[in-house]
Amino acid sequence: MKGLAKGQRWAHLLRQALSDQVSAGVRLPGEHVACLSLFTEPSEPLPEGPKLEGMAFHHCHKNRVSQSGLSPERAQARRQLYAACVVCFIFMAGEVVGGYLAHSLAIMTDAAHLLADIGSMMASLFSLWLSTRPATRTMTFGWHRSETLGALASVVSLWIVTGILLYLAFLRLLHSDYHIEAGAMLLTASIAVCANMIMAFVLHQTGAPHSHGPRGAEYAPLEEGHGHPLSLGNTSVRAAFVHVLGDLLQSLGVLAASILIYFKPQYKVADPISTFLFSICALGSTAPTLRDVLLVLMEGAPRSVEFEPVRDTLLSVPGVRATHDLHLWALTLTYHVASAHLAIDSTADPEAILAEASSRLYSRFGFSSCTLQVEKYRSEMAHCLRCREPPKA
Repeated sequence: MKGLAKGQRWAHLLRQALSDQVSAGVRLPGEHVACLSLFTEPSEPLPEGPKLEGMAFHHCHKNRVSQSGLSPERAQARRQLYAACVVCFIFMAGEVVGGYLAHSLAIMTDAAHLLADIGSMMASLFSLWLSTRPATRTMTFGWHRSETLGALASVVSLWIVTGILLYLAFLRLLHSDYHIEAGAMLLTASIAVCANMIMAFVLHQTGAPHSHGPRGAEYAPLEEGHGHPLSLGNTSVRAAFVHVLGDLLQSLGVLAASILIYFKPQYKVADPISTFLFSICALGSTAPTLRDVLLVLMEGAPRSVEFEPVRDTLLSVPGVRATHDLHLWALTLTYHVASAHLAIDSTADPEAILAEASSRLYSRFGFSSCTLQVEKYRSEMAHCLRCREPPKA
């Protein structure tokens, strides 16, 4: 400590001597000027360096991804699909045996639908695994949309199986040379109804645990300060659930037909008729899932997010004069993305506006990714054709 105090005293004396020479008008050599600047005490304290504590909270990525790459929502979807596959396989084997013993086309059609269910759910499980792979330089968004492709495969498989069954039912309506064991058909149909109800219960999704408001899975703006994305349910699980609902309707029809044939054997034509009618119902049940899949594949705006509220939210940020090139799309039903250009005042702080606009989009609409470009407002933007808003569909 004594050595340090002595060094400070010598530095003070040297600084005082150099300052006296400058005051007297003496021209100092370059190295003496450097010494003077070195020993001059700063008039203001030096600014502190950036604090490491808390810096991670200001990072640009709002949503943290688990190290395994599987979100809780997708992990739940995988458990649901595994359980449904096991139940589906057990009861499909029972229906194949029962349909063979009963000589019932309706029972075999129900078994074929269960086989299609297993195939589609296995495809969905594969797509869920594939969607956890990290992004690459080629697949920059990752593999999230494989989930949507799995849902599309589920719908297409149902169409193919239903088309074959409709053809067989039509042949039975033309030719009545078949016999049905009503007792075996009634027992198998009853078990099939129970099986489809169990699978529907396993796959049923009531909405996201983080959604706010009484409308469940419908759109409701999130509270300020919360960045949870609005979940509408896993696409593959929804497709499998709709698939099972179609099978449940057909099983109920087969059960009604088996009761009729059991008490009135002369009405065996109810077997192909029930296959015909309820196969059509199964095809109609795929319409909502197909609509969602096509919306995602066509880069359409999410159904839960409208263009005008997002635009008005961006314009409400202080300093934003106009917005253009606003794009809204979805990688999946639960992974929403937004991008836009913000034209701001020349005196506005671009960093502050960027942070505020991003925060409002994340908190109010639950976007998973937002990309905003900030630029100074120019008067010619009001007449630019490319800066105009797209027309309403």
